[in-house]
Amino acid sequence: MNITSVHKQWMNKNVFFTISAMFLLASCGNLSNEVESELNKLKNKTQSLDSLINKETQRVLTLDSLINKETDKVKELDTLINKSTQQIDSISQRGTTLLKKITH
Repeated sequence: MNITSVHKQWMNKNVFFTISAMFLLASCGNLSNEVESELNKLKNKTQSLDSLINKETQRVLTLDSLINKETDKVKELDTLINKSTQQIDSISQRGTTLLKKITH
């Protein structure tokens, strides 16, 4: 072997390694871009889901507030009914007492 053939073999190996390294780096770059793209998609889906959860949570809170207001109204109505019942019972008692006085 002479120096020229050794030099050619070395150059061929060097070119091969250079091309291989470039291919490897390009592949890693493409993979990195694909991973970044998938992460962005996942981030967008997460943000969309978060927004949906916030809207539904607000609906639940609104419904809870409405239920509390209606519960307060029912309690007020129950109190009013109890007072009215007591008044009717009192009037009925007086009427019964008067009726007994009249009939005896």
